[in-house]
Amino acid sequence: MTNSDQLKKTDQSLIALLSDRISLLAASEQPSLDEQLADVAPLLAQAGIPESVWASVVNSCHATLIPKSATNHVTPREITIIGGCGRMGRLFKEQLSLVGHNVSVLEHDDWEYADKLLNQAELVLVSVPIEHTVDVIKRAAKYLGSNTALCDITSVKTQPTQAMLEYHSGPVMGLHPMFGPNIKSFLGQKVVVCPGRNDDSFQWLLDFIKSQGGELIVCTPEEHDKMMVIVQATQHFCRFSLGVFLAQVKVDIEQSLTMSTPNYRQEIDIVKRLFSQNPNLCVDIMLATEERCNAISFLANTYSHLARLVARKDRDALIQEFENTQSFFEEKINAFLQPLNTTPLQRDFKPQMHTNISI
Repeated sequence: MTNSDQLKKTDQSLIALLSDRISLLAASEQPSLDEQLADVAPLLAQAGIPESVWASVVNSCHATLIPKSATNHVTPREITIIGGCGRMGRLFKEQLSLVGHNVSVLEHDDWEYADKLLNQAELVLVSVPIEHTVDVIKRAAKYLGSNTALCDITSVKTQPTQAMLEYHSGPVMGLHPMFGPNIKSFLGQKVVVCPGRNDDSFQWLLDFIKSQGGELIVCTPEEHDKMMVIVQATQHFCRFSLGVFLAQVKVDIEQSLTMSTPNYRQEIDIVKRLFSQNPNLCVDIMLATEERCNAISFLANTYSHLARLVARKDRDALIQEFENTQSFFEEKINAFLQPLNTTPLQRDFKPQMHTNISI
C-alpha cells in the first residue's frame, strides 16, 4: 500500500471517529473545552500533538451541534457600543449585527448625538481602554433610560461595575471576553460574567453568546480581578519580558524555530500574538490595578532571586527551589500523568455561582 493509500485510509478512519464523537456529544450534555482537553492532555503530550490542534477539533465538533435556527428567530434589539470602532468593539458589532440586531456606535467625537444614541438603546456596551472606562460610564449614565441595560467589556471588573451601579439606576452587568479581537466567532471562547443588577435584562445577550458556542463563567467582580492578576497581568509581563529579551539579543526567530521544541514554538506564537496588539492594551492590562503592579513586582523579584542563584551556580539552592515548587504542584502533576480513564483534575478555583442567571 502506498503512502497515499495509507493516508486515505487514515482519513476515512478519522472521519468515522469524528462522526462518532459528534454523535456522542449530541446525545449528552457537552463537557467544557477545558474538560475535553484535560481528558487527553497526556496523550497529546506523548504524541507530540500541539494542544491547539485538538482544541480546533473539539471546537469544530461543537460547531456542528449549534442549531441552524439559533439565530433565525432573534428579536432585533437596539444596541449602542461606546468605542465600537475599536477592535473589540468592532468584533461585538459584527457578531450582534450578523444575527439581526441594530447596532449603533458612539465614538469620542459623537457625544453631541449621545442623547439619541443612548437614551433609546436597550443595551449600551462600553468598550473603551481601561483607563477611560469609569469616566465614560459616568458620562454615558446621564443619557441612559431607566430600563437601558448597561454593560462593560473591559478586563478589570470591580471599579467599572461599582461605577455602573452608582451612576445608573437600571440593569448593570460586567463582562470580560477572555479572547482577543482576532477571533471569527464566540465558538469555544470564554466570557466572564459579573452580575450587577436586574440580571434578567441581559439574558438574551448571554443566551446569544452561549448559542454561538461561547462558555460563560459567572463570578463576582472581586473574584474576577483576583484571578486576572495571575491569568492576565503576570502572564502578559512574562511574554512581554521574553519578547523584549529576544529583541535585545537579536535572536534569529526563524532559525530558532527550525530546531525548536513544540513548547518553544507555542511560546513564540504567543509572544508574536502579544506584540501584534496595540501596545496601549498590553501595558494597560499590566498597570490596571495596584494589585497587578504589586504581583508583577513580586514576580520580578522571584526572577532576580533565581537569576542570582544561577549566577552563583548554586546548584543545591536551585534544586531546593525546584523541589519546593514540585511539592506545590505534586497533586496536579500526578493528575496530569494518571491514566486517561481516571477522573480529570477539577479546578482549584471555583467562582461563586449566581443562580439568578440562567446560563
